Amino acid sequence: MASLALTIERRIAAPQQAVWDIITDIPGSIDRIDAIVKIEMLTDQGMGMGTRWKETRLVFKRESTEEMQVIEFEPPLRYVVEAHSCGAHFVSELRCEPDGEDGSRLVMTMETTPVTFFAKLMKPLAKLAMGTTRKILVKDLDDIAKACTIDESDPPSEETGKSCQP
Repeated sequence: MASLALTIERRIAAPQQAVWDIITDIPGSIDRIDAIVKIEMLTDQGMGMGTRWKETRLVFKRESTEEMQVIEFEPPLRYVVEAHSCGAHFVSELRCEPDGEDGSRLVMTMETTPVTFFAKLMKPLAKLAMGTTRKILVKDLDDIAKACTIDESDPPSEETGKSCQP
């Protein structure tokens, strides 16, 4: 059965390596991405092939926990994560490409493939939810960009002043 795919991207005014350091610091994502409320690392290694974690997010005012695993890892360009949830197989790629002298382009692609009979039956509803999913992912990329840049007109506070350092 055909999958549902969604791609979003965002230019970030920070060098590729600095953005890569942020997006591969999984434990630190709880401090950078507003929707994440808990991270539980399931492997002791640093970020790389096979790294696994549980990520709890606030979605529609309810907590949702998914277990994720890195299945492809090409630093400092991209990594791919998979998860199985609600009868579907999810594959997400984060790609970080240089964009000019001082910037990066962060591209997130998410593909959802229904696996169980019930998930296949619910696919039309999943299509309707793609707009909401897009908003969630755009917010995630905005949060990452905010963690990687400092607005000179708004001095950072202790709470929000992150400058792309994990």
